[in-house]
Amino acid sequence: MVRVDSPIDSPVLAIVGGGQLARMMEQAAVSLAVPVSLLAEGPDVSAAQVNPTTTVGDYRDLETLRTVASGCAVVTFDHEHVPPEHLRALDAEGHACRPGPHALLYAQDKREMREALTRLGVPCPRWAPVADAAELERFAAAGDGFPVVVKTTRGGYDGKGVWVVDGPEAAADAFATGVPLIAEELVDFRRELSALVARSASGQVAAYPVVESRQENGVCREVIAPAPGLPAERAAEAEMLAMKVAAELDVVGILAVELFETVDGRLLVNELAMRPHNTGHWTMDGAVTGQFENHLRAVLDLPLGSPRARAPYTVMVNILGGEVGRLYDGYPHVMARDPDLKVHLYGKAVKPGRKVGHVTAYGDDVDALLERARHAAAWFEGRRDDEIEDEAQEAARD
Repeated sequence: MVRVDSPIDSPVLAIVGGGQLARMMEQAAVSLAVPVSLLAEGPDVSAAQVNPTTTVGDYRDLETLRTVASGCAVVTFDHEHVPPEHLRALDAEGHACRPGPHALLYAQDKREMREALTRLGVPCPRWAPVADAAELERFAAAGDGFPVVVKTTRGGYDGKGVWVVDGPEAAADAFATGVPLIAEELVDFRRELSALVARSASGQVAAYPVVESRQENGVCREVIAPAPGLPAERAAEAEMLAMKVAAELDVVGILAVELFETVDGRLLVNELAMRPHNTGHWTMDGAVTGQFENHLRAVLDLPLGSPRARAPYTVMVNILGGEVGRLYDGYPHVMARDPDLKVHLYGKAVKPGRKVGHVTAYGDDVDALLERARHAAAWFEGRRDDEIEDEAQEAARD
């Protein structure tokens, strides 16, 4: 690794993880003239493609982490999987890990998260740890019965490590993982929301508008900012809840609080993420200060930028891997059809269902924005106008 210092003598930022979140953090770092020391899983992963000082190594190896953190002012993360004992070791050696190991634990372990939120009086689905089928059956019997949700406490994301089961026998695969499990009630929700805040090391907080997120096969597919039809008092409740969690858990950086809006109007916390988040990608083009820049400002303890939206609505649609081998071929059609659309590709190999990019559009007509962004994403995924039109008509009928 050859580290290139900044001519303006900026502090060096270490980023652990080489995925698209790190890549977009690096885009913000370029604007701020902050050098980045990157630890990546391979030489060709998303963030490594744009970083000249990449160290290729295993984030589970403490000596590798020490090498990357050496000489850096702050260590931050593309993901939440660094072993807690390694984070504590770095912290004890004087490396400023942000978020710190004491906070990141609640994004790493769902049981720890649920216990902390319960202590804080934060509304959550009914839950309990379950060690075997008998405990799962007792949990279901104490509520409305089956079906219930079973989750691994560690390692799950994008629908992985989550099962909706209609009886104890159906949870066999979950118990076979060997990972501790929790059970949760199956929430009757109207939609999913996300409240995103940035919190700096000195405690300044900036709250973005609360958004609606729409899932497909457990993966975030679309985001609408702000959430259409969300009453102002309910939006304020979600923002205050996110700010409370950030302060009480001492989160530094971006915190995403994923929420259920129930059919009877309550808000329940589903998940926490302590890093830039898919539900905040709209901010790159739709907010005065995007989540990636505010994450860097927060962990470097700089004053935070405005989270204000630039337009009445912004939509973001993820591009998922389809049958197209060369995403670049989608540019001519998408750019010519819609010059106002913004495209972000991650430099990732195309695999079915994999997030390989996203598109954003902003304006004052939600339906028109969704049509434009969906069309662009579909084109990158290999679907052409007749297929896209058929899908639009089917969606309208639903």
